Amino acid sequence: MSKEIVLITGANTGIGWETAKALLKSAKPYHILLGSRSMSKAADAIAKLFEHVPVTQNTLEGLQIDIADDESIQRAAHMIANKWGRVDVLVNNAGVAFDVLIGTDATNARSVFNDTYNINVSGTNMMTFVLASLLLRSTSPRLLFLTSGLSTMGGFTQSHIPVQSVELGWPKKDFATAQAYRCSKAAINMLMLIWSFTLKQDGVKTWAIAPGLLATSMVGDPEVLKQRGAQPPSLGGDFIKSVIEGERDADAGKVIARDGVIQPW
Repeated sequence: MSKEIVLITGANTGIGWETAKALLKSAKPYHILLGSRSMSKAADAIAKLFEHVPVTQNTLEGLQIDIADDESIQRAAHMIANKWGRVDVLVNNAGVAFDVLIGTDATNARSVFNDTYNINVSGTNMMTFVLASLLLRSTSPRLLFLTSGLSTMGGFTQSHIPVQSVELGWPKKDFATAQAYRCSKAAINMLMLIWSFTLKQDGVKTWAIAPGLLATSMVGDPEVLKQRGAQPPSLGGDFIKSVIEGERDADAGKVIARDGVIQPW
């Protein structure tokens, strides 16, 4: 049985790394392309993965890719096309959270928003645009976008960030509560809908994945996040694996969370 080609962006750490680990453990056959901006970081991540999963039928290789760099995306796509001819699963995992850099004087508020959108939204869209032709060469293509529980507008009042009230006056002490990150992930939900509509007739199943509050370093200190109820990052990797392996096919085209939950828009 030929192995499915799975490309995970931003996979040298965090949820992307945990997804690669979950797939390495799977009884289903995969060749995993571990996307990273740096090949040295990819090599370190791969070595660590094989420490955790020393025996596996599945294979893994690093792929240098920076989704903020169009030439990097094109080079990666060209390499995949020449070597494998297709991508069966694209996991758009790479992302950033720069909101802690926003001060109370608006000095860098614009750059934080622009930089966040450039990677989380524009980079993810460019990645999907360039890889779409390779997805369509698969017999069972899957397209996953990583979103967040913080992206839901309907559930905004049930935020993971424990700010229950806002003080009077200006500036606000807790003003920068993931503004750019939240907005970028809300945009990802719309991006998922657009790509789901665009590729559905081609047989591509598409989701936005909300893995829940996990103790990764992207949005803060993992130990502090654990105190706020953050779960182990491995839960995110296992969840994404379950989607790749067909457990949430009935929910394609939606924002999905763990345990069968559909996240409100």
